[in-house]
Amino acid sequence: MNDTISLYLNNALSTPAGSFESRLAMALLILFSSIVIAAIVDLIFKRVFMYYASKTRFEFDDLIVAALRKPLYLTVIFTGMFFSLHYTNLTTKYIYILDRIGLTSLFVLWIIALLRINKILFENIFPHLTRRTETQVDDELLPLLKGLLNVVIVFIGILAILNVVWGINVTPLFASAGIAGLAVAFAAQDSIAQLFGGISIYFDQPFKKGDRIELESGEVGIVHEVGIRTTRIMNLYNNMIIIPNSIIANSKVINYTSPQSNMIVKMTMGVAYGSDVEKVRGVLYNIIKSTDLVLEEPAPSVRLNEYGDSSLDFGLYMWIKSPSDKIKIIDMVNSRIAEEFAKEGIEIPFPTRTLFIRNQEETTPN
Repeated sequence: MNDTISLYLNNALSTPAGSFESRLAMALLILFSSIVIAAIVDLIFKRVFMYYASKTRFEFDDLIVAALRKPLYLTVIFTGMFFSLHYTNLTTKYIYILDRIGLTSLFVLWIIALLRINKILFENIFPHLTRRTETQVDDELLPLLKGLLNVVIVFIGILAILNVVWGINVTPLFASAGIAGLAVAFAAQDSIAQLFGGISIYFDQPFKKGDRIELESGEVGIVHEVGIRTTRIMNLYNNMIIIPNSIIANSKVINYTSPQSNMIVKMTMGVAYGSDVEKVRGVLYNIIKSTDLVLEEPAPSVRLNEYGDSSLDFGLYMWIKSPSDKIKIIDMVNSRIAEEFAKEGIEIPFPTRTLFIRNQEETTPN
């Protein structure tokens, strides 16, 4: 690739015919023209692009236009100097070095420009987008992604300078970078696992800040924060549970809040055998129907689920608005059951066992 570029430049910039004075005059004309064109480009940026950018309600477009203005201006001037030096044929002995130094300067100029634009994006655009989300992962990822992108820009820029401008084979550098990357990956595999776990949670969004969830281990709590490496959950005892993202991203999680916060609460109530089933059903239904926290839609229901060892077991099914009301609704319904069963004479049985004791004399053979 580098040989092709060199051949093209040699053909395009071969020493022109004519006297030294004419070549010098043409070189000065080219240099002067490049300065004029650079001034026109700068004027267009100043009077047109920056003017219209200032009319918008955004700040980042002004910053991007300002970041591109100077590199374009200098690029035009460097290009004019490059062509004018070739035209004079004054520096044939050093033309190769001067060409490479000039091209290297242009590459460095645009590497700096890209770094400035990257800074503008991560400090003026992306933060506004991440503030609209409820998770903290994207906010914490921004500095990391900004740094990684800076490294990529500089790395690719240096490789381009070495390969395109100076004709240096960069394949060994890629091999060295691959070996170094493997070493870093092995050394920091736990941190990388946590990082990618956080990224997977961010994009998949199985839960967000404020959701009530139940972990595979049975712990229930409210998501306090989703970070790059860990997720923090406040349990019902007001204790903070900190779980590595690599674990929670590969575990079963029950989300009680999303996609909707309404949830069903099931309670089991046992009454003594011989009780009037319809009477018990009516009392239980009236209790849950009149409880404030129980939603009217979907409608609550009472069912005779099974014949237990010591009782007739009824199931109470109630829909509530928020999972945070679950403990409160169970307390309210149990309190009302104790009160109403006492009024109606409905018995709540104790577990019973019947023992048959055989007389020793009856079991002794004659």
